[in-house]
Amino acid sequence: MPPQHIGLALSGAVARGPAHLGVLKVLLREGIPIEIVSGASAGALIGALYCANFDLATALEIAKTIGWMQVVTPVWPRRGFVSFNRLERWVAELLHDACFEDLARPMVVVATDLQTGEPTLLRTGRVARAVHATCAVPFFVEPVEIDGRLYGDGGASNNLPVAAARELGADFVIGVDMFRPDFERGLGPVGIGLGALENLVRRSGGGLEAADLLISPDDLKGATYFNFNKALEMVEIGARAAEAALPKLRAALGR
Repeated sequence: MPPQHIGLALSGAVARGPAHLGVLKVLLREGIPIEIVSGASAGALIGALYCANFDLATALEIAKTIGWMQVVTPVWPRRGFVSFNRLERWVAELLHDACFEDLARPMVVVATDLQTGEPTLLRTGRVARAVHATCAVPFFVEPVEIDGRLYGDGGASNNLPVAAARELGADFVIGVDMFRPDFERGLGPVGIGLGALENLVRRSGGGLEAADLLISPDDLKGATYFNFNKALEMVEIGARAAEAALPKLRAALGR
């Protein structure tokens, strides 16, 4: 029996986030009805734009304008070295400060409760606040307080939130993983350490194995996590990966 409700789980990726737009571009072109979205970190931002009914052309223009100056404010390092308050204000302005209940389709954002280390599903209240929370990388970025709890990057506990999409009712979840490890031999122990850290984040939460279909680009080697000027390149990488996954996806959906 074909699945009734298709969900999309979008991983964290920092500046690789626009690659999610490339995936969405292909899925929508193919008429794949994405009814439910879950996201962590940058995946939550892209998911929020989609769930707020931004067309892809507008979302891409938005992605091309974002940069560190739009999201970061240096702070006295009591809980972090920078604040993402600017990011929250920017997202609030884009979404007219929407709450989850105002979105065109169900969405859940996964953030990490820094006091317990557990992933937390944020699906009520202000979307901009939830996006701020899931993007707040511990140590570097100040955590975000919501209802008396401190939250940070969703990637620390559940980088590909497949189970979260299922909780909203998805019976088939497409996972989009943009956090591929890149082992750089030339960097010696630093390269080994960074590759291991990428792998830890990528596998947090078990979403890779839980997805019904996984889209994970093979050509992310050397792709930036930090240069937002590569948005168009990231979109193309995401689109190519989605195109490659179409035969399996069509078969799984009985098309």
